[in-house]
Amino acid sequence: MLRVENIDLFYGASHTLRGVSVSAETGQIACVLGRNGVGKTSLLRAIFGLQAIKGGKIFWQDEDISALKPHERARRGLALVPQGREIFARLTVLENLQTGFAPLARELRHIPDEIFTLFPVLKDMLSRRGGDLSGGQQQQLAIARALVTRPKLLVLDEPTEGIQPSIIKDIGRVIRMLADRGDMAILLVEQYLDFAQSLADHISVMDRGEVVLAGPAKSLTPEQVRKHLMV
Repeated sequence: MLRVENIDLFYGASHTLRGVSVSAETGQIACVLGRNGVGKTSLLRAIFGLQAIKGGKIFWQDEDISALKPHERARRGLALVPQGREIFARLTVLENLQTGFAPLARELRHIPDEIFTLFPVLKDMLSRRGGDLSGGQQQQLAIARALVTRPKLLVLDEPTEGIQPSIIKDIGRVIRMLADRGDMAILLVEQYLDFAQSLADHISVMDRGEVVLAGPAKSLTPEQVRKHLMV
């Protein structure tokens, strides 16, 4: 459903992405791995229209969305769980979830019951401010906020960052469950190899703004991937 084809991206004179191609299919989890500074977040900024590309194309459901604005992409079903969570610390959990209403038609502006099935801890914290939640709870809230938009493509930028192992397992189960439903494509950006390989159907590894290794997850050994993640 998502096809990123040979995109180039610049920050001033810095050539940040060089002919990058990735894809994500409905019902599957595609993972982009790489160290800090190799271009992973720049790739996501390009996908969501937050940074203009200088070459290549981005397709969503066979439509070229390369020139669309971020809110137009959101209305087509793209949702991002950003690195660092970026929840609103002074808003309540309920108010944070309601910010997901923005791209929705009026009749869809309610919180699906599924949110509290996936993240039961949030149901007991609706009146608590986002800034008072633990890091793991904030990550669950960030994913739930994205799911409120009824995405067809869910993109998660390093969801394990700063999260305790028990919550990482819970988040992994939710991601796998969402993929198995078969109505959503998932793109996972990670540095944590074990977490990525436990979930991914397809892996792309980035280094210095390029995809240097790509293939079905089952065809890539940890050793093949790890050598590109070492400093």
